[in-house]
Amino acid sequence: MSGVFAGFTVIFVVIAIGYYLGRARVLGEHGEFVLSRLVFFVATPALLFDTLATADLSVIFSPTLAVAAATAFAVGGIYLAIALRAMRRPLPEATIGALASSYVNSANLGIPIAVFVLGDASFVAPLLLFQIVVYSPIALTVLDLTTTRRGASLVETVTTPFKNPIVLAGAAGLAVSLSGWTLPEALVQPFRIIGGASVPGALLAFGISLYGVRVLQRGTSPRREIALASALKILIQPVLAYLMGRFLLGLDGHELFAVVVVSTLPTAQNVFVYASRYQRGTVLARDAALVTTLASIPAIGFVAWALA
Repeated sequence: MSGVFAGFTVIFVVIAIGYYLGRARVLGEHGEFVLSRLVFFVATPALLFDTLATADLSVIFSPTLAVAAATAFAVGGIYLAIALRAMRRPLPEATIGALASSYVNSANLGIPIAVFVLGDASFVAPLLLFQIVVYSPIALTVLDLTTTRRGASLVETVTTPFKNPIVLAGAAGLAVSLSGWTLPEALVQPFRIIGGASVPGALLAFGISLYGVRVLQRGTSPRREIALASALKILIQPVLAYLMGRFLLGLDGHELFAVVVVSTLPTAQNVFVYASRYQRGTVLARDAALVTTLASIPAIGFVAWALA
């Protein structure tokens, strides 16, 4: 349990600093907006390029990858079906909700939890690469296509996803990794330095967004959607991970424990950054990230008690 609290302490401290920055107006009236755009357009693409260009892609072919992909698509699909049919939500908002229910905080929280609880950071590597290479591009493509102006030409519609900086950076990093080319250190370092601002930048922007607002406020926060996304993220996704790992892949012991813990991680703050970029579902992304982060503490503790 000490590892669980140690991992969460990191994220809460940075969010608290962001909250103070918002309260003290250190970054001005538009600090959250500027910081979110910096993370989306500059820092995160640099991080993705550096991560993929220097990664050993053989690590993604593991049970963690299979569980991460299957549960993310299953849970995200469940949310989309309910949001579109039962709640009658527009596709961009439903897409943000689907991400909130399935996009795992694999970097800024997943790595510390993997180190402190699982004893090996490599357990989150397949999940991180899956979300970078596959899941994010799919979601961002949907958001790009559904938030573009009406009357866009066929060429604009087809090329829009390839103008997204995160998709482009991921594709470039993957191409470098597949080519086997080792980049000179002088070229890698700028991406590594700028990419280092992605995780703290997202957390600080999230913390700034919390100042002056009431989480789950009646009339402002979409409580039903947040409850659905949170339940899917903290309850359903870990259960699906356990069932798939135990009965389909035959996992047991520490390996089964690892895939369930990884699936119990909360919603990533990246979802809030994406929502802020497209100005759709921002309150949903913000509140779901906070609710799932708080709920995941006892949830991961229970998994540790039951399976460790």
